[in-house]
Amino acid sequence: MSNELVSLQDIRKSFSGVEVLHGVDLTLGAGEVLALLGENGAGKSTLVKILAGDIEPTSGSIDIRGTKVAKLDVYQARQLGVRMIFQELNDAPALTVAENIFLGQWPHSGPFVGWNEMAEKAKAVLDRLEVDIPVDAIAGQLRVGERQLLEIARALTQDTKVLVLDEPTAALSNVEVERLFSVMDQLREEGVGMIYITHRLDEVARVADRVQVLRDGSSVLTVDAKKASREDLVSAMLGHASEKNARPELAQTSETAVQVSGLTSFAEFQNVSFTVNRGEVLALFGKIGSGTSEICESLFGLRAITAGSVEVFGKEYKTKGPAHSADQGIGYLPADRQRLGSFPVRSVAENLAVRSWKRMGKFGFVNRLLEHQAFNRWAEALRIVSRGSTQNISTLSGGNQQKVLLARWFEAGVNILLLVEPTRGVDVGARRDIYEIIRKQAKESGMAVIVATSDYEEVVLLADRAFVMSRGEVVSELTGNSVEASKLIAAAS
Repeated sequence: MSNELVSLQDIRKSFSGVEVLHGVDLTLGAGEVLALLGENGAGKSTLVKILAGDIEPTSGSIDIRGTKVAKLDVYQARQLGVRMIFQELNDAPALTVAENIFLGQWPHSGPFVGWNEMAEKAKAVLDRLEVDIPVDAIAGQLRVGERQLLEIARALTQDTKVLVLDEPTAALSNVEVERLFSVMDQLREEGVGMIYITHRLDEVARVADRVQVLRDGSSVLTVDAKKASREDLVSAMLGHASEKNARPELAQTSETAVQVSGLTSFAEFQNVSFTVNRGEVLALFGKIGSGTSEICESLFGLRAITAGSVEVFGKEYKTKGPAHSADQGIGYLPADRQRLGSFPVRSVAENLAVRSWKRMGKFGFVNRLLEHQAFNRWAEALRIVSRGSTQNISTLSGGNQQKVLLARWFEAGVNILLLVEPTRGVDVGARRDIYEIIRKQAKESGMAVIVATSDYEEVVLLADRAFVMSRGEVVSELTGNSVEASKLIAAAS
């Protein structure tokens, strides 16, 4: 390949004697975008962490910009121009935009920080990216998409030649996604090579030049992005042909579980009304910022309700906070499962049983046997792949983490379950599992499910009904076979 920036040859990696990468090759040219696809556990993260110097390969060779090495450390990788932007934000939310862009390299004049110089340089970087964000704004108060662009801006201050983006659009609205792609187009023209990890296959043709698919630690397909059909990519990832997108069998139920009337929360959403029946899955669909996730937060007691009413099984319901909501049989899963939904340093059994500890405990002590039995029971029912009940939850794939967190609420016996972006960062196969799990549990237990999502395919495959939202208001209701991707997108726009 001419103008080759990266060449990984016969990369192998073993953990505790188990080989997880089986001789993978990867090349990247200057100004090229390579989409790296695969299910969770396929080896994508391990491969790019080897490139970024975070993990040492067991064997193989690495060539970056003409420098050939057997292994890298983080410092050496950065010296060679490799930067990695993770799915989970890695900024300093309490600092300003300028301070974040130059994090770790603030300009100095003697013993003093050159604040004016830093602000001017930060503005120059943002102007280069055609991003209009005040340099004195606090990073934590920005939208997720803007914070992600800050991380790209920081990478550009460090002479980046190879940029790895891990699920960068998982939490972005359509507008923010297009802005990110425009920035990537600009970087491509400047000769920056990019490895783009994504589960959203509709993005591949728009952003990538080539596609490489990993499955079970091996490279199984490398092809021109324009020639890769969705069916070919999914088949390569799964190892077999994918199922066609089909509407689920609709729930036959008429008993109202939740009735929301004129619900309002400050400027987030206004005058929202809907009902959800027992055993039904209702989707609130809209772009991020449309108010869908904020409704779930309000129903769980995480956000103030300023007007309107909520009835649960025919009785007026006023939440007094998340703990009160959970005690009343309402469960909630946030979009950011690692930071807000789980206890990363705890085992899978503890994460699953935490809402049931009161039932499993006596005299202030938790019966660990009951805790492990609960995990083993749900692990079998939900096909949770783990090394056992004592494994740390943070070491599971995204799909298996989400199954554990769903099982937490199933074990607690909730009657109402609120889910925000339930398959964010989850691969194709695990998504199907999660949809099946949610619908089966709703049908068998009579649980009412409300899903806030910006993924139209998720609505089609999961929901009985859908309310489409835009700018905090319900703009359309779709039921049964009228829940189609084209209608969802048209209404949300």
